[in-house]
Amino acid sequence: MTQRRTLAIVEKAYRGALEKQFFDALYLAVELNRQLGGLDVLLRGRAVTYGVRAEPVPALRIGSRTLDTLTDPRRDLRTLMDAGVRVHAEESGLAAHGLSPDRLLDGVQTASDGSMALRWPEYRMVCYL
Repeated sequence: MTQRRTLAIVEKAYRGALEKQFFDALYLAVELNRQLGGLDVLLRGRAVTYGVRAEPVPALRIGSRTLDTLTDPRRDLRTLMDAGVRVHAEESGLAAHGLSPDRLLDGVQTASDGSMALRWPEYRMVCYL
């Protein structure tokens, strides 16, 4: 019997660059994929912006200190996809942010609203990150 994948839904984005610079939802997704034997990620709401092409995350300068260890969600999504994670971006989230599907990173697929919920029985479990 093949092991079923887990669906991880990411809706909340950008929860504070400094507070989460070493651990965030996409970092957790890397571990979940490894430990659970397969993962799909659905980006919803503001989190769909993680899946679009954009400039690299710049370093942040505070006083005399430069922080260059900030998380880069696009890099993290590429890492996930390289590990076999399938990433989907919900169409309504893209539209709400004025983004078209042609702006998505290579490998990120669009998902119509509700289409992933119809697939929940196919998954081992569904969780929100």
